[in-house]
Amino acid sequence: MKKILLLLLIIFRSAQAQKPSIPVFISGTEGHKIYRIPAIIKLPNGELLAFAEGRVNGGADFGDINIVMKRSTDKGKTWSSISTIVDYEALQAGNPAPVFDESDPAFPKGRLFLFYNTGNNHESEVRKGKGLREVWYKTSLDGGKTWSEAINITPQVHKPKQPDINSAYNFKEDWRHYANTPGHATQIQNGKYKGRIYIAANRSEGEPNKQSEDYFAHGFYSDDHGRTFKLSQTVSIPGSNEATATEISNNGLLLNARNQKGDKKARIVAISEDGGETWNNIYFDENLPDPVCEGSILSVGTKKGKHILAFTNNDSQTKRDNLTLRISFDEGKTWSISKVIDKSPDSQAKDYTAYSDIVKLGKKTVGILYEKDRYSQIVFKAVDWR
Repeated sequence: MKKILLLLLIIFRSAQAQKPSIPVFISGTEGHKIYRIPAIIKLPNGELLAFAEGRVNGGADFGDINIVMKRSTDKGKTWSSISTIVDYEALQAGNPAPVFDESDPAFPKGRLFLFYNTGNNHESEVRKGKGLREVWYKTSLDGGKTWSEAINITPQVHKPKQPDINSAYNFKEDWRHYANTPGHATQIQNGKYKGRIYIAANRSEGEPNKQSEDYFAHGFYSDDHGRTFKLSQTVSIPGSNEATATEISNNGLLLNARNQKGDKKARIVAISEDGGETWNNIYFDENLPDPVCEGSILSVGTKKGKHILAFTNNDSQTKRDNLTLRISFDEGKTWSISKVIDKSPDSQAKDYTAYSDIVKLGKKTVGILYEKDRYSQIVFKAVDWR
């Protein structure tokens, strides 16, 4: 009888892990040709909010791009119609990075933040010094139903050199392209830096380098609930690019970035012992192969004083496919659980899965919001990681 029960449990868990993906944003519908760059969070009431870039005219990274949102009240089984949160007219708004602040005494019911970027030229041109990327945030007190006016924090977290001495952006440094995350931002829940809002980011510095060595990852953070912001130390590996971050034990923070150079097809990891201000250990994680794409990391619990980390990316060094969830019980030193979330049936296919983000649904369940089937849709899947 025990063997039968065990077998049934294994079958049940396998079925749970293989739940079908549910379309959330479908390209060519609701006013946008393409949806890209997913981000997702869970509100205290259990509702899920999914964010994306709604690209009006096509798949290019620059153009008429809005930040859009959908809501689920049933753990991701169904989703609302689309809401536009940021419309920068004919220009670009992107890289949505949401986080819910649960610890501000001024807002006892909590406050939702959405960090994002705007841009007035193509990335390649901004890297040449011909354009500007800015950093903003909006807040909501009703779970994303209504939003505040946007607040521009570019002077605090970006250092674009400008010739006009009267410009707010007159810095000695020459930061050019700039981007948040992609994916969710984070708030530290424990220890010395409890309440800190942290946004992983990256920028280019100076003239473009053919090897993408003008890119560097960093973070910015607020210890006063968005009133002021500070910059972290730079991740010192040239080419460190799109990044995500999560809390770890002993006042620590782990930042995980893509290697834009592509000379090593593996993720870059930076470990901090002071909540993401400085980095005391930076390395390539050869256990996390990557085809030069985005990845997402999230603390989903603790065990024996260590954070259990969930990580998703395309487990490949050649193409965007084979989206895989990994679980670490030692804060990223090793990854003892690996589950394929989605993979093309065609071994030659490219861009079958791409960007993803993770949200905690239950004690041992996560939700994954990800780009699927050559950017034709962004879908949601609930996964039991046991």
